[in-house]
Amino acid sequence: MADIILFNKPFQVLSQFTDERANNPRSTLAEWIKKPDFYPAGRLDYDSEGLLLLTNHGPLQHRIASPQTKMPKTYWVQVEGEISAEAIDQLSKGVNLKDGPTRPAKAQRIEPPSLWPRTPPVRHRETIPTSWIELTISEGRNRQVRRMTAAVGYPTLRLIRYKIGDWTLDKLLPGEFRIEQVHLPDAPSANSTQTRRTHSRSPKARRPNRRSAPK
Repeated sequence: MADIILFNKPFQVLSQFTDERANNPRSTLAEWIKKPDFYPAGRLDYDSEGLLLLTNHGPLQHRIASPQTKMPKTYWVQVEGEISAEAIDQLSKGVNLKDGPTRPAKAQRIEPPSLWPRTPPVRHRETIPTSWIELTISEGRNRQVRRMTAAVGYPTLRLIRYKIGDWTLDKLLPGEFRIEQVHLPDAPSANSTQTRRTHSRSPKARRPNRRSAPK
């Protein structure tokens, strides 16, 4: 049995407990999570939002973070422009990046999900539309999703990680977390977890709504 924290990381928060930058330090997990001996299993970029997993169990941390496990991660991505079917097809098949081709992914266009407002908001241009996609990848290169959408001609404006394996962001607002128990040595699964507690650290906002995305 191991404990795991599901945390909705706000925009512009480091996915670590300290900031090595002495001048003008950035927000870190220490401002949101007061649980000793819990450490991130993987990372989420400073300018990305959404699901970050933390655990106090070393083998589970390695299992989640290791690229060998190929644990799928699902993102909701707002891109600049009306994304084409051809671009979706390219993302699905894999795209060539500077560090090599990506693995095939699951990609589809979705309706804008019901989300909390971001602070600061995404830049808005009257003459340039935006669109949303759902992208599931099974690798974790540096800033991979942003580089993938840019490679097919659609820069990422907003990036929310919705799902890791079977764990999802459902019912968590920015800055909120819940603790679940994972039964080991079985592979982590949402079906084998038990929610213990939810702790709110954020103002009232709109909750993510899975029903906004097509089946």
